[in-house]
Amino acid sequence: MKENRRILLRGGSVAVDGQIFNSDILFSDGVICRIDSGIEPDSSTEIVDIPGCVVSYGLVDVHVHFREPGFSAKETIATGAAAAARGGYTLVCPMPNLRPAPDNEEHLEVQLDMIRKSGAPVSVLPFATITEERHGGRVVDMPALKSKVAGFSDDGSGVQDDALMEEAMRLAAREDCVISAHCEDMTQPPFGPESEYKQVERDVLLAERTGCRYHVCHVSTKESVEAVRRAKAAGARVSCETAPHYLTLTQADALDEGRFRMNPPLREEADRLALVRGIQDGTVEVIATDHAPHTAEEKSRGYSHSLMGIVGLETAFPVLYTRLVLPGIISLGKLFTLMSDNPRRIFGFGGRLAPGNPADLAVFELDTEYTIDSSTFLSKGRSTPFEGWPVRGRCVLTFKDGRLVYDGRNPGGCAEG
Repeated sequence: MKENRRILLRGGSVAVDGQIFNSDILFSDGVICRIDSGIEPDSSTEIVDIPGCVVSYGLVDVHVHFREPGFSAKETIATGAAAAARGGYTLVCPMPNLRPAPDNEEHLEVQLDMIRKSGAPVSVLPFATITEERHGGRVVDMPALKSKVAGFSDDGSGVQDDALMEEAMRLAAREDCVISAHCEDMTQPPFGPESEYKQVERDVLLAERTGCRYHVCHVSTKESVEAVRRAKAAGARVSCETAPHYLTLTQADALDEGRFRMNPPLREEADRLALVRGIQDGTVEVIATDHAPHTAEEKSRGYSHSLMGIVGLETAFPVLYTRLVLPGIISLGKLFTLMSDNPRRIFGFGGRLAPGNPADLAVFELDTEYTIDSSTFLSKGRSTPFEGWPVRGRCVLTFKDGRLVYDGRNPGGCAEG
């Protein structure tokens, strides 16, 4: 399959604005031309038959860790982006807990230069920090950085000082950029639910006061969901994400293994059910992976002593399709809304499955069951709580600007060129 040819995806279905319907898709020179049934190809058109598959606009993950610069033994931009392509993602946003942290133009340029040179098959748009070095001291120069980043986050650390967070939110509101906050109140018991939701409760009040576009990272507690729900009802510009593991697992599922250790930790069944209700009623608008790879040694020390973080780009869609869509908890269209449409809207990325837009497309084969096997991952990370799970919903093709960047039909999943 060559670049810049007319390609017809034929015989499948498409996901548009939360609805699924049978249709073909024709794209040429990297742009979607037609979405219609029974498109007749001409002699220059390459036909790709996709019966039993659904085509989505490329998935978006607003919370990943690609570990460069500073920690390339865990992951590189190239390996992380390859994993993203395999998962159906065409846009991913790395968090700034790096060395150097992207807290000024010079430090950000180090990361941007690495992204440009990485050969990443998908778009990689990083976050800058909220505070210098993520130390919770001075707020960064948002006006100088905002055009080059997805938003601002001190992910890995909660901003502890109330006045400083309000200052950051006022600046973000003035500049119309997003603050994406890791909420962890260090005055509360470590990793307890209070450490998350107390800071969420503080921040949504500040967001209401300042008018800031405020997004909560990796929500895991029922109280956090309720705080966001109240803030939305009050008219605050607040949104939040959760992750596949919080929607499908609880503390009761955790074994004494590093692949179950992440921050925030797995919670109780009441929290999981609250998150499910949150995605059903629109309180929780985004599902992100918090893809956080570590070396095998760093994750081999048991639950208590392994570093925190799991990988998720290559498992997110099949896990959620199998555990939420197939049982009828949410619709397939809703899942694509949570994983593509909503993050694009909330963060202002744009793009949708429509003629004239870039051909950023993910093709998922829905019917065939397979088993999650971390030894096949393209990510350097192998630590997943979903190891051995039987799932459906494998990504078989990913296109970025019309170029085939992942082909799951071939051994090794490499694009043909």
